Amino acid sequence: CIPCGIKHHRNIKTTQYKYRQLMNIISLFAGCGGLDLGFERAGFNVIWANECDSSIFETYRKNHPNTMLNTTDVRLLKDQDIPSCDGIIGGPPCQAWSEGGKQLGFEDPRGQLFLEYVRIVKLKRPKFFVIENVQGILEDKHKLSLAFIIRSLQSIGYSIKYQLLNAADYRIPQDRFRVFFVGIRNDLQNTFTFPTAVTDKK
Repeated sequence: CIPCGIKHHRNIKTTQYKYRQLMNIISLFAGCGGLDLGFERAGFNVIWANECDSSIFETYRKNHPNTMLNTTDVRLLKDQDIPSCDGIIGGPPCQAWSEGGKQLGFEDPRGQLFLEYVRIVKLKRPKFFVIENVQGILEDKHKLSLAFIIRSLQSIGYSIKYQLLNAADYRIPQDRFRVFFVGIRNDLQNTFTFPTAVTDKK
């Protein structure tokens, strides 16, 4: 994932680094935990993750032994099931938006799971969130769906930025395009800037 490819510089101020280590993250649609690994390497603490595909459980637990893995269907999760956190990360299922599929968007039940991510952000009100998905979600046919997702997140108090990034631009040996959505809670009055692509040899 892209966070793994961005070199983590340890010469930043000690207090800043310690603060980042204290940031507790929860992960939705965790899969085998690639995005989680990137955040861990960047100094965040992934305390809890949700994934309901039983074929992935063993892999996730072996790669993230210190993270509590919740295996409940995300649609059944209630506020009390999920710990308080500083940030939420995750990649809702991409099949409904992928250029390799039928691109049914919200007409596909898997596409509707994107709204479960929004629901949980509303429940937990983290300082920030990161969502990654396939570039197909930016297609014109999904324009109204994308606008609805953005409005939904803005309406619960977040400023949103999103950008299509290619992993190959960040020293990762894979031509992998993904859209990253970054939301920061409005009361923090903070901003986010996407990283500049590496300009030397890929």
